[in-house]
Amino acid sequence: MISTPKRVLIPKNGVDYRGKVVLAPMVRSGELPSRLLALKYGADLVWGPETVDKSMIGTNKNFNPLTSTIDFTRFPSNSSRPTPKDQKESVIYKLHPTKESRRLIFQLGTSCPTIAVEAAKLVASDVAGIDVNAGCPKPFSTTGGMGAALLQTPELLASILEALVKEVGEVYEIGISVKIRLLETPERTEALVKRLCQTGITGLTVHCRTTPMRPRERAIRDQLRMIGCICREAGVACLMNGDVANRDQALKLAEEYGVDGAMIATAAEANSSCFRTESDGGLLPWKEVVTEYMNIAVEVDNRWGNTKFLLSQLMPGKAEAAKRCQQAKNYRQVCEILELDDLYDKARDLDERLGITQRAGQWVEKAKKQNQSAKAAGRHSREHQDNDEDHHSILSQRGITAVSALTV
Repeated sequence: MISTPKRVLIPKNGVDYRGKVVLAPMVRSGELPSRLLALKYGADLVWGPETVDKSMIGTNKNFNPLTSTIDFTRFPSNSSRPTPKDQKESVIYKLHPTKESRRLIFQLGTSCPTIAVEAAKLVASDVAGIDVNAGCPKPFSTTGGMGAALLQTPELLASILEALVKEVGEVYEIGISVKIRLLETPERTEALVKRLCQTGITGLTVHCRTTPMRPRERAIRDQLRMIGCICREAGVACLMNGDVANRDQALKLAEEYGVDGAMIATAAEANSSCFRTESDGGLLPWKEVVTEYMNIAVEVDNRWGNTKFLLSQLMPGKAEAAKRCQQAKNYRQVCEILELDDLYDKARDLDERLGITQRAGQWVEKAKKQNQSAKAAGRHSREHQDNDEDHHSILSQRGITAVSALTV
């Protein structure tokens, strides 16, 4: 008689990680537009960026009718000066309740069970799970005892997970999970995974690198089978992370190493269509992906700085449009550069809401001067050239670029 594999019960409002290819939690690249783009191209679940527990505490939860999003906002708390009357609250976390909430995992940065529970309760009713970050090696996380620092305090990490399972998971009927890295030896990794699987979690993700390792170093998969086996015996879903390039490879690796699914990070940051299978056409051209990203970013009023960063990741660095976009000061200018005419009016309105319209003043004047110079050069060139195509060729060879006049 074949025995049925043990499985931890998935709560009513939670989600099973098994068989899933998901977007990894990434600072900047895990904000709302990136998550929605990944879901559009086939990601089964998406992790938000690590959000520190204390930054969530004290936020106001508001439904934004303009973007149909839920925004967690607060005034900056890092200054002893009085808050100016006209100062706006900062958005700490933004999610889309209809397009992602049942597929969104909120990743929490924490080093204290009590504070972790307080922060998790604020968002628990709007997500499918809470994941504790125990793998980030960055100093901003580890210096506070969070992230990969928790790997050196396994009992503290276990107590955080147990508190979240009891006071958040059971109450809100969602899953609690954890993301770790490999420890210095297989024996230490084995002991840690066994302990964490006893806390009541529904899922565990292992980044196949040790804490000192950086993304450019090849992922270590020697311990994956052992980790997958421990999780399977405990009934806990196990995901792998590290050097996963696309959906097809993710599923192949999961089967090869006996785990339940995989996370994609760097590849998704470069081209979110990596979640498409080869049978569905595989990777899409960057221009198509960038156009879709821009539509989503404008739709949800994404922070301009974050959008500009993501454009730098999604566009080939040598592309002329990429170079010009990095000089842009707002959404409207990007629409001009990429010729996104259908999005121009919405982008202009968003610039006004974000207060970045005036920031473009110098850029606009410079563009106008370049445009006038290009036109003057064109008139001079036409006096000596009969063929219009030859005229454009000569301008190009001289490095003169005609810039469309921008509406102020």
